[in-house]
This record gives sequence, C-alpha cells and structure tokens, in this order.
Amino acid sequence: MLSHVYVGITDFQRAFTFYDALMAELGYPLKFCEPENSWAGWMPKAGGRPLFVIGAPYDGQRAEPGNGHMVALLAPSREAVDRCHAIAMAAGGLDEGRPGLRPHYHPDYYGAYFRDPDGNKICVCCHDPVPASGADRPA
Repeated sequence: MLSHVYVGITDFQRAFTFYDALMAELGYPLKFCEPENSWAGWMPKAGGRPLFVIGAPYDGQRAEPGNGHMVALLAPSREAVDRCHAIAMAAGGLDEGRPGLRPHYHPDYYGAYFRDPDGNKICVCCHDPVPASGADRPA
C-alpha cells in the first residue's frame, strides 16, 4: 500500500541520530544516508518497501509538522515499544503517550506516542498478543 513515508526535518544530524537509534531497535536497516543532501532512509529487513525517509523539505522552507499527521512504526514486541519510547525520550523527543495497551483500538494494541525534535508525531506499536511464554511483559 505504501511506497515511502517522508518526514520533514530541520537539523539533519540531530534527526539522523534520533531516527537511527529508533530504526536500529526496530530492526530496520539503513538504506541510504546522504548528509550533504540532508536525507536518509531505512527499509524493512527483507528489503523493498515501504521506505521511511527523513529529509529537509524540497521547497527549501522550514519543516513544520502538520496537525493530525502521525507515522506509526511497527515494533516486533511490546518490549521494543518500551525501548523505543525510552530511546526517543533520551534523544530529545516529547512524550505524547507512554507505552501501554490501548484496548479502544483492539485488545492487543500496545503503543507509545512521542514527537521527534522537529515536532513530528510518531507512534511505535505492536499488535501481537502477549506470548504464551510470558516473555513479553503485560501492561
């Protein structure tokens, strides 16, 4: 359904540091990084699409987040959601919703919400039930 998501940024190095740590935790490898062009992108482990891209706006104007816009990244576990939220907070993100179950979406929806240093709203979520082994902590 999606080819790519492009998130506007104002400071490439700050944004790259923020997102590279998140993508590493989620297991999405770096596809390209061009600091001289102020953009970088990550992709699923298997390659292909969708790509997640950060970059300066093409029109040369300052990047500004839109009201109602959000990108939700899929996490492999609830623990990964917890770690991503902690990574985001440590890297200058703004908390928009601590990790936890959101049963109003569905019984197993576990997510966290934050804004990146440029104000873009990001969600990291896991839709899987707690494994039978109990390895993933329940909320």
